Amino acid sequence: MESSEVRKKFVDFYVSKNHKEISAAPLLAENDPTLLFVNSGMFPLVPYFFGEKHPSGDKLVNYQRSFRTDDIEEVGDARHTTFFEMLGNWSLGDYFKKEQLNYWYEFLIEVLGLDPKRIYQSVFAGDEKAKKDDESINTLKEIFKKYNIVAELGPETRGDGNKGPQVEINFTKYRIFPYLDKNWWKRGDAIGELGGPDSETFYDTGRTHNPKYGEYCHVNCDCGRFIEIGNSVFMQYKKTAQGWEELSQKNVDFGGGLERMTMAANGLFNVFKTDLFSGYIDYLEKRSAKKYEDFSSNFEVVSDHIRASVFLISDGGIPSNKDQGYFVRRLIRRALVHLRKLDIEFSAFSELAKLVIEKMSPVYPNLRKNEEFIIKNISEEVNKFSNTLEKGVKYFEKLVPVNNIITGEDVFNLFTTYGFPLEITEEMAKERNYQIDKEGFLKRINEHKLLSKQGSEQKFKSGLADTSETTIKLHTATHLLHEALRRVLGSDVKQKGSNITPERLRFDFFCPRKMTPEEITQVEELVNEQIQKNIPIYCEETTPEKAKNLGAIGLFDNKYGERVKVYSIGNFLESKDGIFSKEICSGPHVDNTGVLGHFKIIKEEASSAGIRRIKAIIE
Repeated sequence: MESSEVRKKFVDFYVSKNHKEISAAPLLAENDPTLLFVNSGMFPLVPYFFGEKHPSGDKLVNYQRSFRTDDIEEVGDARHTTFFEMLGNWSLGDYFKKEQLNYWYEFLIEVLGLDPKRIYQSVFAGDEKAKKDDESINTLKEIFKKYNIVAELGPETRGDGNKGPQVEINFTKYRIFPYLDKNWWKRGDAIGELGGPDSETFYDTGRTHNPKYGEYCHVNCDCGRFIEIGNSVFMQYKKTAQGWEELSQKNVDFGGGLERMTMAANGLFNVFKTDLFSGYIDYLEKRSAKKYEDFSSNFEVVSDHIRASVFLISDGGIPSNKDQGYFVRRLIRRALVHLRKLDIEFSAFSELAKLVIEKMSPVYPNLRKNEEFIIKNISEEVNKFSNTLEKGVKYFEKLVPVNNIITGEDVFNLFTTYGFPLEITEEMAKERNYQIDKEGFLKRINEHKLLSKQGSEQKFKSGLADTSETTIKLHTATHLLHEALRRVLGSDVKQKGSNITPERLRFDFFCPRKMTPEEITQVEELVNEQIQKNIPIYCEETTPEKAKNLGAIGLFDNKYGERVKVYSIGNFLESKDGIFSKEICSGPHVDNTGVLGHFKIIKEEASSAGIRRIKAIIE
């Protein structure tokens, strides 16, 4: 079964259960400064878990391209990827645990055809936050019973979930396992964040347990026998100063990776054996005259990183030394190191990018639309790294090792100044019979990460998710700013993204040149003029077609759901007179522009190639 069939079957199944298909979000998170990248389908839906009504209803389904930075170093073990597609379904205050688990198992067993004997489940063990998830346990027992399978509750893990219960488990008898730390999902630790117990589904690949991961195997073991293929989060709590308190509604947030579902549907134990990667593996085998089985880690890193790079660049992630661009650069350069190990020329990376576009554009047409842009940025980054590599080699050759050991500081300088991944430094040192102070390097890296993290936390410490009054005002002001830019610079101006904290708004937009001081003043005056008029802000739910006909701004090359919210700054949605701004958005907004105060642009600068950035405040 190919991935395209799995993707379609999932969406069709939930649509048959009265879910509405909704559009996916870009990979670069918009209007959420707490998040660099969209890493699941739930993040664009945060306001609706708190009770805001979604225009498409209370039962939703979609597939969402996702990227997780934490998994970069994990790629190469046959199951981890940085980029993946998350298949998701949601209930916003409608059905709950029993219905969700029954739907999910029906899909796995009766639609995908998975053998129920190879499916296992974990549940929340219970603590002071919430009691043991007996409802899920009893539901799962009934589900397995329906398929003539004994499913007793196995030994629970209240300590380190990676170690498991540390007893030998009879996997024929036990199928449901309580964990404490592994089965409580939370979006973050801040006051106001979402959370709740979850129930994860594992597929038994049939691999033999590797004792280096512990004496006894368990479903959360890292040996690779059991692989998580889906997680049903029961989103029913929010963090308060007093602890976790019930939300006004009980929600379901399910997510499962397409790559792993496709793997399981085909009885495989390796996601890189699916059709999602086979074309890239074949290409690398031909170019290198090497076999995948002999160089699996190198093949997997290149295949994963090229997919991630193509999608990130298509969504606006330009390689650079900061923010999202840093990770795009890191992916490309890391992949090039592994191409080098396979004795493949760097130019092959652009050829692989074209294969990704060819493979994925039927589902993601923007890849074909942005092909020239993608290839240009990849080629430029490859050339930059080639030049950097040459300079780094010269720097390396001037080093004077102490007792044949290259200091951690020198390795760190090669990494930060010349973009030398550790693997290249190790390789060059080995060629000269040197050693490197890896421990010293890792210490400097950890210090660097800590400083970066502190800066990132300061930068991304708040956003729309906090729904503070100032943040909502600034979010509303972005609508005025967007329209003012279109009127001053032309209708080709399009929003690229925004980052809003209680202190300021940051607005990125497509524009090929720097704004003049006069243009900046014009934009400020236009925005403040609308604020002084005390214009009402009106929201109406309508169809994407009607929204487009009414002149609303929106990404109509993406697929919306059947209903969208249109926020109009003016007197009437249907009237063309008196309307300053009309835009598709999920909110929240103020009711009247008069409460915004005075709008002031504090900076206009380049963000990346062809993209400008405005930072502004309200006084």
